[in-house]
Amino acid sequence: MQRLLTRLWIGFLLAGCLKQVALAQKTLTWQQVRDEFEKANPTLRAARIGIDESRAQEVTAYLRPNPDITGSLDQINPFSKNPIDKYSPFSEALPFVSASYLHERRHKRELRLESAQKGTAVAESQLADQERTLVFNLRSAFVQALQAKAVLQLAKDNLAYFDHELSIDRDRYKAGDIAHVDLDRLELQRVNYESDLQTAEVNLRTAKIQLLQLLNDRTPIEQFDVTGPFDFSEQIMPQEEFRRLALEERPDLKAAVESIDKAQTDYRLAVANGSTDPTFGVDFARNPPIPVYMGVSVTIPLRFFDRNQGEKERTRLDIARSERLRDVTQAQVFSDVDSAYVTLVNTVTLLRPYKTKYLQTAASVRDTIAFSYQHGQASLVDYLDAQRDYRTVQTSYLNLVGSYLTAAGQLNLAVGREVIQ
Repeated sequence: MQRLLTRLWIGFLLAGCLKQVALAQKTLTWQQVRDEFEKANPTLRAARIGIDESRAQEVTAYLRPNPDITGSLDQINPFSKNPIDKYSPFSEALPFVSASYLHERRHKRELRLESAQKGTAVAESQLADQERTLVFNLRSAFVQALQAKAVLQLAKDNLAYFDHELSIDRDRYKAGDIAHVDLDRLELQRVNYESDLQTAEVNLRTAKIQLLQLLNDRTPIEQFDVTGPFDFSEQIMPQEEFRRLALEERPDLKAAVESIDKAQTDYRLAVANGSTDPTFGVDFARNPPIPVYMGVSVTIPLRFFDRNQGEKERTRLDIARSERLRDVTQAQVFSDVDSAYVTLVNTVTLLRPYKTKYLQTAASVRDTIAFSYQHGQASLVDYLDAQRDYRTVQTSYLNLVGSYLTAAGQLNLAVGREVIQ
């Protein structure tokens, strides 16, 4: 009875430990991976601070000029004495107070704000473009993890199948149905399946490490996993549709167009800065016998030489340069879409016969040759060749699915948003 209670207690402890391990397991879908990436990736977080800095520059750009105030006290006589021999150095002093303010003409302040706001818009588009590239890297790491999981499962299935076949062959050897050398050759083949399994496990750990690095996550590898469909779709939109979406969505193209708009505003600001800004002033003073007087003044710079000619020319040229860069970016958009589309279509073309024919054929050949070999109707060479061909076909199919998902991610990168999940 005591032994039974002890075993039950140990069983409860083991069940509790297994439950804690299951609860600690962190399995993420692609959407969850992307959400965590957008919240935790340090590169994106640093880039978002840059947007806040750009908005702070908008405040600076719209500030008015500060007024100036001047105070003075003239004709102080440190040796002065009044008739009754009292020391009075300020008896003849003349106080003077003046204030001035620079008036900016031709909407300079409004143009500075407009230029800063458009600079923020360009920075936001550049951030979106940076995020587009980082999400592609994240998607590639996610696909590599899914592919490594699929290859690992295939390696486990192949090893289990071969071990089952090997146990049958051991029984045949004991019954004298096959020679010892044939059994040894079969035993030696097992190392290939073990090697495939170990390689797949290493590749899966490596893919998880890369994914955790992008997520800035410190979860142990053993407790981290991803899940999602590892398959392909034969339905692909026409190439022109992808081109149209790319022209609408690509953030680098938006940034190039917004840069032209900002350059035009900067040119208008340069022209406005070439105008003259007057400074208005007012002053108050005392000048005996006048107890208090007031004066006004206007200071107008004579811009005979500096009329901001260099900045006007620079901003005018910057408009043309921005237009050329826009054309370059647009050509790059078309090139990216076309290259990714061709790669995706070719991959789907290769995958179709695998799914409709090659996978079933390889499995059928393997099982048929194995059955024939067990009944003495096929040679050992045929049996090993059939096993090798099955592994090759299955592995090639999984690699092609991985290539398809990578090409889909490349096309999403080219378009600027996820058009293929």
